[in-house]
Amino acid sequence: MKRYWVVGGLYADTKFDRLQDGGKEHRYGPFSTYEDAKAEWQRRAWQTVDQANARFRIEEEGATTCYWVVGGPYCDTSFTEPAPGGGEQWFGPFDDYESAKIEWSRRAWSTVDDAMCRYRIEKLATGERPGKGR
Repeated sequence: MKRYWVVGGLYADTKFDRLQDGGKEHRYGPFSTYEDAKAEWQRRAWQTVDQANARFRIEEEGATTCYWVVGGPYCDTSFTEPAPGGGEQWFGPFDDYESAKIEWSRRAWSTVDDAMCRYRIEKLATGERPGKGR
């Protein structure tokens, strides 16, 4: 049975490589479905939306992982429903977080003036893509 965790917290800076308090990343879960984990990720992300050093991600327990950059234009700033004409866009997979972060940064900066556009990084089991067989 798959289990998912929401991982992250408030980091020392926007490199997102160490927490402000120097401790370990916070882990919330486990969740039995990706959708439940995504709902918790969204809740935590919105609680910290005004804190540039806050970051959360979803991890699948015990899986060999890869990373995807996910997002695009949405219907509104709840970022739950993709804009008409298509679903969320998926870019990847990337073998490591740093490679995905480079792509995330490129896509996020290219849409920085579009308040309805958002991208995130998803950590998934290798060979798995959300929305496909999940």
